Amino acid sequence: MGFFNDLLKGQKMFGEDISSMVNFFLLTFTYFFGVGLTSVCAKIFGKHFLELKINKEKGSYWSELNLTKKPVEEYYRQF
Repeated sequence: MGFFNDLLKGQKMFGEDISSMVNFFLLTFTYFFGVGLTSVCAKIFGKHFLELKINKEKGSYWSELNLTKKPVEEYYRQF
């Protein structure tokens, strides 16, 4: 019985080590190709996902939403 228990413990430890390595490599690959390529493409095309520039008139990061009333017809069938 002792041999089989030790064998099962060893297999479990081996499986945990292998899964940790596989997860590390897959997540690293995903990060560099997913996030990295998105970042490079955004920099090439000049896309800014966040508006981080301060509004010089107000001295704040807040942006005007320009919420105005529209004609009733524009509210029909929005989706």
